[in-house]
Amino acid sequence: MELVRSGRTPEELAREFEPTAQSIWNWVRQAERGDGARKDGGLISPEREELTNLRRENHRLRQERDILAKAAA
Repeated sequence: MELVRSGRTPEELAREFEPTAQSIWNWVRQAERGDGARKDGGLISPEREELTNLRRENHRLRQERDILAKAAA
């Protein structure tokens, strides 16, 4: 990412380091989203962490609800 920020193109870096230019572009975009620099649909790291925690809690609560429903029946 630093090489792209310093002015080198992904195509140039692809010739030198092997991955495709598209892979390098993808890595740059992913890093920018993780840094909060991009807002083009991707979640930034704190949002991704919160979403993961909420999904985990939702799963646990559904399990507890199912257990209680079976016990009541």
